[in-house]
Parts: sequence; structure tokens; C-alpha cells
Amino acid sequence: MTERNIRVEPIDRRAVEDQEVEIVERKGLGHPDSICDGVAERVSSALSREYIERVGKVLHYNTDETQLVAGNAAPAFGGGEMIDPIYLLIVGRATKEYEGTRIPTGKIALEAAREYLAETVPELEFGTDVIVDVKLGEGSGDLQEVFGEEGTTVPMANDTSFGVGHAPLTETERIVLEAERSLNRAYSDTNPEIGPDVKIMGKREGDRIDITVAVAMIDEYIVDMNAYTDAVSGVSEHVADLAGEYTDREVSVYVNTADDYEENSIYLTTTGTSAEQGDDGSVGRGNRANGLITPNRSMSMEATSGKNPVNHIGKIYNLLSTEIAHSVVEEVDGIRDLRIRLLSQIGRPIDQPHVADAHVVAEEGVSLADIEDDVTEIVDRELAGVSEITQRTIDGELSTF
Repeated sequence: MTERNIRVEPIDRRAVEDQEVEIVERKGLGHPDSICDGVAERVSSALSREYIERVGKVLHYNTDETQLVAGNAAPAFGGGEMIDPIYLLIVGRATKEYEGTRIPTGKIALEAAREYLAETVPELEFGTDVIVDVKLGEGSGDLQEVFGEEGTTVPMANDTSFGVGHAPLTETERIVLEAERSLNRAYSDTNPEIGPDVKIMGKREGDRIDITVAVAMIDEYIVDMNAYTDAVSGVSEHVADLAGEYTDREVSVYVNTADDYEENSIYLTTTGTSAEQGDDGSVGRGNRANGLITPNRSMSMEATSGKNPVNHIGKIYNLLSTEIAHSVVEEVDGIRDLRIRLLSQIGRPIDQPHVADAHVVAEEGVSLADIEDDVTEIVDRELAGVSEITQRTIDGELSTF
């Protein structure tokens, strides 16, 4: 092993799975915050690929300040209409010229955003239901120098910051994560009334799990109140069945709990996202790099989506720490709960963190001394291969939210 500053120690708490109360949240793909995350990340990947094609390497940029201003709609059974469009502003920095080669960053960003929105929120008509604007300024000179350091095989950290990852996922975390993914994939394929704005909150008290689901129903596919209540019941049954695949605990599912049928006040939308009805969005206000919001866990407040995948620590270390945590748990027996923290120092090689910190809750009968060397070896190995995170992110293999 190389001489990296890796520390392994016990966590002074019970494993999250064993705590009395656990809270877990996921904002689905069509949530305004997730739309911002998704667009920012798609633009990021597009810029990276274009830089590589044109000049042979990724240049300095970031798109992690993307913002969404909600529109206004008039949903109605059988189909309503947008009144005022959603406004999406792609904000950040980008290198627009390099050694005589000009790069059309604004065009690249617009094309990437249009492609992503068409895939994710297909009911939104680009240019009328949603207006996308691009404001990419030039990067800070000193940070560009850190980014473009010549003669080094490992990039230098762009910031003094940290990333956090944990494993394994608890039963509640798995249910929340997989329920949203399922509703937004296989289930919505055969139930088009389900909009992509699916928000799920899980609460576990002891051995009882409550799953609260908010689903933006698409009015074109809902002809009347009966059709709406049938759609709500279908979601409830689907999530309950899915939960049974991950736990033997008692599970209750609640869907669109703010509905008031007597007042005809229901979660009906024209486009499938609350962004049409006054709900704004911003990069970094939603899911962390592991796809969840987990107040029982340590979390970094860094926005992962839209950051440059070469040396931006807010992206790399959050993704890498998550990958490390899962690798350790898969390869080392006897770990009940694991937290990985990676701290950078600006200008320092990203494979040499200021500290790499592994906190372990071992299973009963397993001492830290039994597994410490194995954990250290895996952390060291994954840090040595940190550049793989860059390529996997550019290729879209790793989700940032």
C-alpha cells in the first residue's frame, strides 16, 4: 500500500438499522430540485465529452448553480394546459476557447438540457412549457490553473472540502430508493398517468415502517375522480408489494395525503411535475450522491450534480466515498454499518486526501482489529483508482442524485 492518511475507528453509536427512529427521503426525477440536478449533470457530461473530442481533455467548467423558476398551469380531468412556462436557468462557468479552438458551450448546454427534459418529463414541450436559458461565464483564473496543472498524472483538488458515503443501505433506505425508481420506470410504462415527480418519505419507528408517497398525476390520463382514486390505489398497492421484497417489518403506505376529495382538491397536474404549480428548484437541494436524503447519516452539503468530474471534490469525493463504502461492505465480513469520509486540501493530488476516515460498527463478536487491515487496504486501492470515477461519471454510469 502507499502512504495515504487512512484511519479506521469505531463509530460511537448504534447502526442506523438498529436505531429506534429512522427517516429517509428521495425526491424523484420530476421533482423541481431533481430536474435541476439532472439537467446540470447532463450538461456537465456533454461538455466533458465535447472538450475531449475537440481538444483531447476535459477543460475547466461547472454547471452546479442551475435554477428553476416554477410556471403556472390549469390542470383538468382529461387534459388541462400550461398558463405560464417554467423557466430553467443553466448557470455556471465554462472554458469557451482553448489554444485557438472555440467551443460553443451555450449550444452544447441547450441541446443537452432539451434531450434530458424530453427523456425525463416528456409532457413538457421545450420552448413553450419550459424556457431554458444559458448563462455560462468564464472560469476563475486561479482555479483554472489548479485544474490545468501540467506534468501531473493525478489532478489537484479544486477545493478544500469533503465527501461522505455509507453502506450498507438499511431496509427503509432500500424501500424508498427502489420505490421511486420502480414508479418512474416499469410502473409508469404501463400506467402513463403517473408523472415523474414522485417524492417518497420513509419513517421507521422500531419495526413499523410508514412510506408516504406524493405522486403528480397527469390529467390527460385521468378522466374523472374515480380514475384518480384508482390511480392512487394502484400506486399504494405497488409500493406495498415492493416493500415486501426488502423487509419483513410491518409497512403502511400513504399516497397523496394532502388530497381532499370532498373539495375536489387533488394532486392533478398537466405535465407531471409540481414545477408547473409554483414549486421552484435548485441544484443541490435534493438527494445526496447516493440518491437519498438521510438525516440519520452524516451528509455533505455539497451539490454533486454539475460539478466538473476531473478535480471538483464536491463531486468526486462524494461519489468515491459512496463507492468505497459499498466495496468495503461487500468484501469484508462482519460490518454492520460503515461511514467513509474523505477530506481534500486545495492543490493536493485527489488520490492523496488530507484524511480518509472509515468509521465502523462491527457485528457482534467481530473486533475492529479483525478487519482494520482489510478496510484500510480497500480504501487505499479505491483512492489509487480515483480517476475511474471521472470516466464513469462522464459515461453516465454513476448517478449523482
